[in-house]
Amino acid sequence: MVAVGMNKAAEEFLILDERTREDMASGKFRDQRRGSFGPPAPPVEGRTPDAGDSDHAARRARPQERKAPARTPARPPWSRSQEKLALLYNEQGLRPAEIAQKLGVSSHLATQIILAAKNRGKS
Repeated sequence: MVAVGMNKAAEEFLILDERTREDMASGKFRDQRRGSFGPPAPPVEGRTPDAGDSDHAARRARPQERKAPARTPARPPWSRSQEKLALLYNEQGLRPAEIAQKLGVSSHLATQIILAAKNRGKS
């Protein structure tokens, strides 16, 4: 005999046979209030699910592993020539607002161009 369910009001005992072992291994008698730990148990071959077992078997099925798509580096919103000019203007001592005015972009974008180019040069 094995205890499969216990609470303040009652205990549930079953005869420990092969089917009970399979049910316990599959997690049928686990505490529903607790989170699951580890991967779900694989379904038992050759066993037909009970009427109340159909949704439980569906939850036990392993999800298919999905590969994340290969990420290509995002293209910056500026051209290579804008980057070269921004770096030249920066080396000449112009401020980002002045560089932005000459390139026809926002001062925020001018700062981003300069920082991206400098960070790329460090690595």
